[in-house]
Amino acid sequence: MKQRTRVLIALGILALVALIVLGVDAWQRQRASTAELPAGSIPLYLDGKFMAAFVPANLEELTKTSFADVEEGKPQEGWLLRDVIRLLVSARKLKPDSVITVTSSSRDKSAQVSWAEVDDPANNVLLALSNRGTLKLVSLLPTLDTRNEWVQDVDRIEVTSP
Repeated sequence: MKQRTRVLIALGILALVALIVLGVDAWQRQRASTAELPAGSIPLYLDGKFMAAFVPANLEELTKTSFADVEEGKPQEGWLLRDVIRLLVSARKLKPDSVITVTSSSRDKSAQVSWAEVDDPANNVLLALSNRGTLKLVSLLPTLDTRNEWVQDVDRIEVTSP
């Protein structure tokens, strides 16, 4: 075997080892990214892939919106879910029939809305602060307009493309 062939084989093996190491590192970082979230963080997933996480303090740069709930007429103030999602996900990845699932594992409750519903400002799909400082999903949509339909203590948001 020529010297040149041996050198090329050695370089190929080194490149393969480097790719394996980098691949394993990237895989471990992705798995650890959700495990290392600060307390109270809400992770956002796009088609099952972790995108980012936020806490209510991260939303202060967004404009707050409010409405009076239909049950008790109490003001509900918070951030439009569409603005929160757009802060973390590219707008081109969001389709009108994308499904947004907002979950509270502590209350074993979730709600699903389409991106078209979330994107319509008239629906007032908000992440509002509760009295305990956690976020709750509230809205004027018929499926989310009463307190027992709201998702309180939100701890996960998933966006699923059609």
